[in-house]
Amino acid sequence: MSDDLNLDDFMCFALYTANHAMNRVYKPLLDALDLTYPQYLAMVTLWKEDNQTVGDISEKLHLESSTLTPLLKRLETAGYVKRERGKDDERVVIIRLTKEGRELKRRAASIPGCILDASGREFADLKRLAADVIVLRDTLTRHSK
Repeated sequence: MSDDLNLDDFMCFALYTANHAMNRVYKPLLDALDLTYPQYLAMVTLWKEDNQTVGDISEKLHLESSTLTPLLKRLETAGYVKRERGKDDERVVIIRLTKEGRELKRRAASIPGCILDASGREFADLKRLAADVIVLRDTLTRHSK
């Protein structure tokens, strides 16, 4: 009879510990840029597409806007983004990269390669793994609603 409470068989534990290990690799890279991981994700989102609403960024990062707003305020204080109220609807806040925010992209350009090297995996393998984890996340999200 198998033990249903074997920690080594828990997918959630594997993801949890892998997340911690990943964060330990990211930390010195992001410390050099004076960014937290969530701030880095927000910047990556803006580097891909500038001039986004808080709601758009929130949706892409799977974060509540109440969590995202203080993070964006800190990025604005650091000089990387500018927050502006929408002209048609003042409830809408638009986030735009500053010159410093665009320059930060150049300084952060080596991070994905460092993460790939640290993983010891091929890029295609990591893409497949990420795709599988995303399917798992989306399935669990639908189940929990």
